[in-house]
Amino acid sequence: MGLELLLPLMIIALIVMMFLQSSKQRKALKAVQQMQDSLVVGDRVLTTSGVHAQVVAVNEDTIDLEISPGVRTRWDRRVIREKIDPAPTSGTEAGTDSGTDSGTDASGSQ
Repeated sequence: MGLELLLPLMIIALIVMMFLQSSKQRKALKAVQQMQDSLVVGDRVLTTSGVHAQVVAVNEDTIDLEISPGVRTRWDRRVIREKIDPAPTSGTEAGTDSGTDSGTDASGSQ
């Protein structure tokens, strides 16, 4: 009698887990779509292929990205994986550069 009850409970548990997983996936997909729709000129982005770029033009279905100064490419809007926050990156680089310069001055010239 225990096995007859175990199988239906396992099936119900599996269905509940599948529903919860699909719900999480829908929420994540919706968040990515909202981010892609909110892109504006000047945003730093990362594409699904790993290209870091800056948005220079936004159209209905496409987006123009500047990969390096003077190099502009047109992409489908759906390839944007995430926005990159420029503040922490530039702050870290500036801190590293100033630390290296002051270390060089202290040991190299004096």
